[in-house]
Amino acid sequence: MEDTGPPADDPTVDDADSLDLCDHCGRAVASADLLGALVPDSSALHSTEPDLDGRRVVLACSVDHLATLIADYRRRPFVPEEQWAAKVCRALARCDEPVPLSVVARLSGLSEQQAVDGVEWHNARAREWRRRYGGRGGD
Repeated sequence: MEDTGPPADDPTVDDADSLDLCDHCGRAVASADLLGALVPDSSALHSTEPDLDGRRVVLACSVDHLATLIADYRRRPFVPEEQWAAKVCRALARCDEPVPLSVVARLSGLSEQQAVDGVEWHNARAREWRRRYGGRGGD
């Protein structure tokens, strides 16, 4: 079953496109009533503007929920290598063939050492995942 309309019990919302969710509680709220903040997040990559990487917009239905979200992101460590790994992945997604690290670094806006550190960070997470959940084919 797919639910694409506004909540049946909310007479103030006329258009489903004007709804968004509170990032804290998940409540559907009219977009005009949402509060927002820009928070640091090393896992965030902007789809079109690399200068906005590392920042996430959070939305909340109340001042209290917004304050909770901001506090949560302040406690979350910003891991530069996580950001670099994502930038490398974005650069590689635009390449059809293998490319040298120097090209990957240039395309991602990183130094070669940052690109290496990002790849190493990514690979360490992949190894950890395989250790916990098994490799390909269920090994």
